[in-house]
Amino acid sequence: MLPHGPARRGRPRGPRHGGDQPRACRGLLLGSRVAFSLAATSPGRVASLTTLGGTFRPQRGEVEKVFFSGYLDALRTGGVQAFVDGFAAAGRPLDPGTRAAFLANDGAALAACFTATEEDPGLPEAVVAQLALPALLMAGTRDRARLADSSLAAELMPRARFVELPGRTHAGTLAPAAPVLDELVPFLLGQPRTS
Repeated sequence: MLPHGPARRGRPRGPRHGGDQPRACRGLLLGSRVAFSLAATSPGRVASLTTLGGTFRPQRGEVEKVFFSGYLDALRTGGVQAFVDGFAAAGRPLDPGTRAAFLANDGAALAACFTATEEDPGLPEAVVAQLALPALLMAGTRDRARLADSSLAAELMPRARFVELPGRTHAGTLAPAAPVLDELVPFLLGQPRTS
């Protein structure tokens, strides 16, 4: 999920691997922050923007609400295993797939990523309002913070559309996949939704 150190070496990066053509940029959860930032700082590289369960706002203290109190200390002191165990200790055990995905990560890389997330100032609303690219912003109705932020971003952005994903939490943004794909595929193909 978040390669760091030797795992990152040798991976393609930069324009020589993607050409100079703008690309569709999609971000899921934390990746949405990266997608918003890329659209704002490198608009010539981004043809369209899709976010799922994301936000453009600062996140100081927000990750702890999604995970558990002390999640960052658990990662820093006990690594990924302590992080995963912290969910169960908080009465929020992870499903086997999510648990396996977290355990496959590098604890130091996750800690660095979440520290940066805590410190990131996000994007001002005035900057979001200048994002004139086509955008599809989706969030679950039980993911209240990202639901409100995605709705606001769609109001601010001149070519954005917001889609609520009924009954979904932050962690459940993608499942089941069919309703997400029913929105995403036509958007990426440049076809307007008819329903």
